[in-house]
Amino acid sequence: MLTTIIYRSHLCENVPVKALEEMVATANIKNRESDVTGILLFNGTHFFQLLEGPLESVTRIYADICADKRHYNLVELLWDYAPARRFGKAGMELFDLRTFERSEVLQQVLDKGTTKYQLTYNDRALQFFRTFVEATEKENYYEIPPGDSWDFIADDNAAQSRVIALDETADCGFAFQPIVDPLAQDVVSWEALIRTVKGGSPNAWFSGFSGNDLYEADLRSKKVAFAMAGALGLEEHTLSINLWPMTLVNVPGAVNFLLTEIAANGLVPEQIIVEFTESEVISRFDEFKDAVRQLKSAGISVAIDHFGAGFAGLQLLAQFQPDRIKINRDLIADVHRSGPRQAIVHAIIKCCSSLEIQVCAVGVEKAEEWMWLESAGISQFQGQLFAAPCFSGIPAIAWPEKKAGI
Repeated sequence: MLTTIIYRSHLCENVPVKALEEMVATANIKNRESDVTGILLFNGTHFFQLLEGPLESVTRIYADICADKRHYNLVELLWDYAPARRFGKAGMELFDLRTFERSEVLQQVLDKGTTKYQLTYNDRALQFFRTFVEATEKENYYEIPPGDSWDFIADDNAAQSRVIALDETADCGFAFQPIVDPLAQDVVSWEALIRTVKGGSPNAWFSGFSGNDLYEADLRSKKVAFAMAGALGLEEHTLSINLWPMTLVNVPGAVNFLLTEIAANGLVPEQIIVEFTESEVISRFDEFKDAVRQLKSAGISVAIDHFGAGFAGLQLLAQFQPDRIKINRDLIADVHRSGPRQAIVHAIIKCCSSLEIQVCAVGVEKAEEWMWLESAGISQFQGQLFAAPCFSGIPAIAWPEKKAGI
């Protein structure tokens, strides 16, 4: 199987540019032995390389490249497969862009093509060459520092973390996790995440219900969430709760139930955010939209959770505009190393900016993920990096502090 990988990276400052010749010579031998072709562009700061060859060989060489300490901020732009090599000669060839005119280097790359088909920039992989040479994406090359350049210090204020006893009559529990603005060291909101009475997962709790009983239980559980939020002293914060979209459709009077329980626990509608996951198919969309109108008319905000992971994300944005979207963890994971994820997140941010919708990144676990997302324009985050969900309580929050001298 012929595999193609394209990546971009940044040359470390302590590596002299003249070391490039030795690097390329070593790579040339290694690539020939592995039947791998390498086409490397260098603009004085950034590397851009296409690798192609047998899957096992390309994967092994790419792993070695990722581990090389002479460059950083490596971003994988493409991992694809092809019926034939674009460049048939195994080895490594360097194009130093500082010695070529833009149009000249593009033609030089094309001239190296050995495929039996005409090599043109209609080819997706080769479009990446044009983009790099013409530097049309350079403003998106976020040069983030290493993850260990920040310390994450747990708030030592005991008043900020506390746990309460679960009501013995409750048939479910909740864990609370903050949504934060890390650089401002501000809690934007708290989310109530459903659990079993012993702290088990949402799936474990919902597995005990089927049919319409599931939606009844989903709605009824919010009575417990509001009561716990009141007991934890969250009356001054906004509170996010999760609902299946079809709960509002299948349970008569669902909105009125929420409003009654909000008031009964000393809360007000304006501080409540209802998050809908897009992982469920919405079969009666007009009724769902009507229920959303009722929520917003009552002062309750609306968010789309796990955006990008389900069935109806773009449709929901087109049909009604939420106050916030939360980008799914699958798009956040290692976003600092993934060109496709970066492109998708950029598009989401641009779309939501045009619609004045707040964007939150959830499931953030690595400092590098957070730094890249901050650079891209996101300021609201939720994830283990800052605070894990706390069952029957609210956790201490770890705020980032830049290490001295970095």
